[in-house]
Amino acid sequence: MELVMPVAQSWQQSRAAQFTARWDPSGTLITVDGELDAANADQLAAYVRHVVDRSRRVILDLRGLKFIGTAGFSALHRINVVCSGAQAHWAMAPSPAVARLLRICDPDGTLPVTTPMAEPLLEPLRADGDEEQLLQLVTQPR
Repeated sequence: MELVMPVAQSWQQSRAAQFTARWDPSGTLITVDGELDAANADQLAAYVRHVVDRSRRVILDLRGLKFIGTAGFSALHRINVVCSGAQAHWAMAPSPAVARLLRICDPDGTLPVTTPMAEPLLEPLRADGDEEQLLQLVTQPR
């Protein structure tokens, strides 16, 4: 089942985030696309808090985030506290923007990070957003 929750937009029309959740017997995948800043970071934390009531395992797919501000980092810390308090396992798959922010704001790696290889709920993505196609190795003719 997939739930799409539109998020309030900030002062610019283009600065918005969209959250979707997909429930699976092994856990819940929350996909976040767009831009996460002071206008919508609290909504992401509240969204995850709502999901943790239904699922004890949450994966945040942040690979679609083009921008994350310090309010987004604060929301990730609140998510960590909420999941810990609910005894729920969680991890995030960061976009390049999120990875940059984590290198600066979380150099000790306190927040849990995962990859598509390590997390079955995550599907590989290509740069254009479509699912990645696996390459097949073939021998070179002689």
